[in-house]
Amino acid sequence: MATLLLTRSEVERLVDPAALVADLSAAFRAYSTTPGLRAQRVRSSLNDRGSATVLFPGTVAGIPAYTVKVHAKFPDQRPAIRGVLCLHDAHTGDLLAVMDSTHLTAVRTGLAGALAADVLARAGAETVAVVGAGMQGEHQLRSLAMLRPLSRVWAYDTRPEQAQAFAARMAAELRIAVEPSASLEVAVREADIILAATWARTPFLFLPMLRQGVHVTTLGADEPGKCEVAAEVMREAVVVCDDRDLAVQMGAVGGAGLSHEAIDAELGEVLAGAHPGRTSPSEITVFGGVGLAFQDLVVAWEVYRLASTRRAGRITDFLA
Repeated sequence: MATLLLTRSEVERLVDPAALVADLSAAFRAYSTTPGLRAQRVRSSLNDRGSATVLFPGTVAGIPAYTVKVHAKFPDQRPAIRGVLCLHDAHTGDLLAVMDSTHLTAVRTGLAGALAADVLARAGAETVAVVGAGMQGEHQLRSLAMLRPLSRVWAYDTRPEQAQAFAARMAAELRIAVEPSASLEVAVREADIILAATWARTPFLFLPMLRQGVHVTTLGADEPGKCEVAAEVMREAVVVCDDRDLAVQMGAVGGAGLSHEAIDAELGEVLAGAHPGRTSPSEITVFGGVGLAFQDLVVAWEVYRLASTRRAGRITDFLA
C-alpha cells in the first residue's frame, strides 16, 4: 500500500488559499443544508500546559477520501499547534497520505474566518482590528484581504513587540496601513471588523467597546473554557457558528455561558441563503468557529492531488 508522506514545507508550497475559497464555501453550504455526517472533535488535557485533539471524519461530497487529524496544542511552544493529518481512501480505507497539519490548519481556519467576515460584515466595511498577532491572526487578515478591500488595520497583542512585528510584516505584504496598538480599546474602537484569535480564557470584548454595526470573528474559543467575546455582546448580536452543538460544547457560545438559543445560524446556512445573516447596517454580528474536519479534507485533498502530479514528498508502505 503506497502512502505519500509530506512535510510542513512541502504542504506549504502546495497550498494556494485563493484556489480553495470556492470549494470551502461549497463544503460549508453542504454541511449545514444537507443530511450527512456531523463533525466530531475529541479533546483531552494532557497536563497544565497542553492538550490533544482529534478531528474526524472529514468528508465532502465528491471527494473520494476522508481525513482524521491529530493535534497537540501547547501555547508556550512555537508553533503552538502541531500535528498530522491522515488522508484515507473512502472506499477501501487505504492510507493515501500522511501530512503535517500545522500550515494546512492555519490556512483553512483563516479562509473560514474570512468567508464569515465577508458574508456578515456590512457593505463597505474596510477597517480591521486584529486581536492576537500570531500565526492565525496573519492568516485571518491575509484571507480577508483576498475577499474584501481593506483600508486600515490595527494590531493588538498582550506582547507589544509581537504587535509591532506583525504590523510591519503585514503592511509590507498586503500594502495597506497596518499599525500596532498599545491598547485593546483603541484597536477595536474604530474597527468595522474585529478578528480575534487568542488563547484567552476570560472575555475581553464587551458591548461598550464596540461600534454600531461591527462584525466580530472569534476563533480562539475552540476548546472548553476558552472565551473572547462576552455574553452581553452575543445577546445583542446575530450569532453565527460553524456547528451548533460544538459551538455550545466547546466554542464561543458555550465559553460565554450561553446555550443553543443564542445561535441564529450556521455559516453554511448563511452562505447558502437559507438564513439572511445581517439584515441591518447597525446590527452587530459575531462568527464563532471551532474548526470542522471537512475543512481539513478540502485542503488536504488539493495538496494530495497536486503532490501526486508534481511528484512531491516520498512514498512508504506502512503495511510492508
